[in-house]
Amino acid sequence: MNKDYFELQKNNSNVKTELIAGITTFLAAMYIIVVNPSILSSAAMPFNGVLTATILVSAFSTILMGVYAKNPILLAPGMGLNAFFTFSVVLGMGVKWEIALGAVFWSGIIFILLSVFNVRTYIVRAIPQQIRYAVAAGIGLFIALIGLVNAKFIIQNPSTLISISKMNPEVVTFIVGLFVTSVLVVKRIKGALIIGIVLTTLLSIPIGRIYGDVSSINNGVSTLVTYKGLFESPDFSLIFKMDLINSLQYSMLPVIFAFLFTDMFDSLSTFVGVAEASDLIDPNGEPRNVKESLIVDAISTTISGIFGSSPGTAYIESAAGVEEGGRTGLTAVFAGLLFIPFIFFSPILSVVPSIATSAPLVLVGVFMMKPVLKINWDNFDDAIPAFLALILIPFTYSITQGIIWGFLSWTVIKFLVGKKDEISPMLLIIDAFAVLSLVI
Repeated sequence: MNKDYFELQKNNSNVKTELIAGITTFLAAMYIIVVNPSILSSAAMPFNGVLTATILVSAFSTILMGVYAKNPILLAPGMGLNAFFTFSVVLGMGVKWEIALGAVFWSGIIFILLSVFNVRTYIVRAIPQQIRYAVAAGIGLFIALIGLVNAKFIIQNPSTLISISKMNPEVVTFIVGLFVTSVLVVKRIKGALIIGIVLTTLLSIPIGRIYGDVSSINNGVSTLVTYKGLFESPDFSLIFKMDLINSLQYSMLPVIFAFLFTDMFDSLSTFVGVAEASDLIDPNGEPRNVKESLIVDAISTTISGIFGSSPGTAYIESAAGVEEGGRTGLTAVFAGLLFIPFIFFSPILSVVPSIATSAPLVLVGVFMMKPVLKINWDNFDDAIPAFLALILIPFTYSITQGIIWGFLSWTVIKFLVGKKDEISPMLLIIDAFAVLSLVI
């Protein structure tokens, strides 16, 4: 396979640009390697086993996305899906994690069937254009909020729900990193986001060593930048531990549906959002190679059950690499390859603190706000559903909830004002499943 396979010239890109974009995407999403095991280990799953599974799912899925779907999208076990797997299914329902993995596998099989027979592509086409613009901008707000929360710039407040943190060394370092990275972006310095991550990491080294103490928010460790060693042996103990028989019992059907629906709309909205914000669309105005991308997403969920993790899905952090110039599947290939060494060297990830990757996420939010200008704000039956989709994504901390209420409000308002022709039959089917998911 050569670089022409990825159509670099056609996409006005080159290998260097795609490499920088791949590194940027990986750095923005690498937290999942440690965060996913920390969440799933609460379900009595072995931490190292989940860590290995997370890396395998992320590497294989992302490389497949690049090679087969030729899109610069990273896939990995999804945040939110891992919490649902652990706290709702295993701990909440008392389901054994082996059975829960089986449910993940079967939801992936259904994904594949829906994708191969183009059902999911029809779903994408049923999404009103105004909702697409809103979802893209809403994801931008969401990813910026994630960055601000990870940096501890925005914190919980019992009186006002959220508020700005007091100035401390960690927050000040984040602000400096944000401003420096912003200047690099404004000056259009190549690799601005990566440079910002490196500089912020270097600025974080004195925290806890020369000044400040982050032990209260860093698991008792006073230093922000820590080194926990170099090598750790992979643990393949979770591979093929899924229970395929018991996961098909009647009581598990709602769980399979929940995995199916949530992952479907997380991935669909990510594809649509990134495509709209970065103009990665085909001549028909659809996200580029959407059928192939959805098949890869379905495979990612299926192998998640096999390897021993919660469902894999497309990551909104992919927008960071796209903003760095990533336009082809080569970006995803580079990002996927970067996961592989951490099967053996996962402790190295502890060197980069969350505040170092937070500034790029905030700036990605800026980049993704462009589609909001395309929303027809003068037409309220367009504007209201679009606005609900836009604000509910960050306010509910869920892409799925934002798009669900965008769909439902669009259908209800258009129906009541006599514009039934703007409601497609597929959208009505989607609405039915959306209501069912809310009930479940």
